[in-house]
Amino acid sequence: MKLQQLKYIWEVAHHDLNVSATAQVLYTSQPGISKQIRLLEDELGVEIFARSGKHLTRITPAGDAILAVAGEILRKVEGIKQLAQEFSDETKGSLTLATTHTQARYALPEVIRVFMQQYPEVTLHMHQGTPMQIAEMAANGTVDFAIATEGMELFSDLIMMPCYRWNRSILVPANHPLAQFKRPSLEQVANYPLVTYVFGFTGRSKLDDAFKSRGLTPRVAFTAADADVIKTYVRLGVGVGIVASMALDPTLDKDLVAIDASHLFAPSVTKIGFRKGTFLRGFMYDFISGFAPHLTRQLVDEAAQCSNKSEVGDVFKAIKLPEA
Repeated sequence: MKLQQLKYIWEVAHHDLNVSATAQVLYTSQPGISKQIRLLEDELGVEIFARSGKHLTRITPAGDAILAVAGEILRKVEGIKQLAQEFSDETKGSLTLATTHTQARYALPEVIRVFMQQYPEVTLHMHQGTPMQIAEMAANGTVDFAIATEGMELFSDLIMMPCYRWNRSILVPANHPLAQFKRPSLEQVANYPLVTYVFGFTGRSKLDDAFKSRGLTPRVAFTAADADVIKTYVRLGVGVGIVASMALDPTLDKDLVAIDASHLFAPSVTKIGFRKGTFLRGFMYDFISGFAPHLTRQLVDEAAQCSNKSEVGDVFKAIKLPEA
């Protein structure tokens, strides 16, 4: 069994079983990959992939189990590389994040600017997606850190640490009836069609829970993952906007009336996380503390040693989170 063979089956499994596409990504030949997969299957005495002719059609049950172990081995190998690089040059490397549009657009720019000044030779990559996509990328090792608010049940394989609390604002045109209220009721808001986030994005479940708790079923007229898109459709008169307060821009949004909605909705907590067992380089600790200053190296290491979410929660229960 060769490490290269494990790399091939892992990559094929994560490229929709497309050997040709995998070969392009790995800068090798399709026949070479197919041959190595067959050799590995022959050695193990089981099929990792089911086939129809020359095409791979699905991952077998044995393949699922083998791929899970292969993924762990490949991550351990990457950890060894990171460890060696930390000792050879602690200021060079790469850092990959997965997060939502709101975090990428509003919460992270200044953090990243400062980080890149501090570590000019660290290459930073950012992926945006749904909570499910973010969790998957972090769980399979595609990214180093996941930053998210929603879908925490999806992140059970990760050490998720609280960063800050935030809430929402209502956005309406200046001539809208709600513009005259400083503290509108949930019933008043529910009288109008809503323009807000897609379910699973940026604290949407807190919004849904608030209406449900009052026996209200608002009409959601339009949803988007991007707060700027939501604002556009509020301006068009599609409905009342509900967005993260951090997404408000006093200059760009001066044509809209923003009403604080913290009396209507429970606050949400944004968290940053990594896969248990990840080797954290010095600049990775610095990125975490740059995003959430209370997450010191000592606290991060303490959380990393926890065996379940309850224990992680205990580590941070005395921390007063900043408000965004």
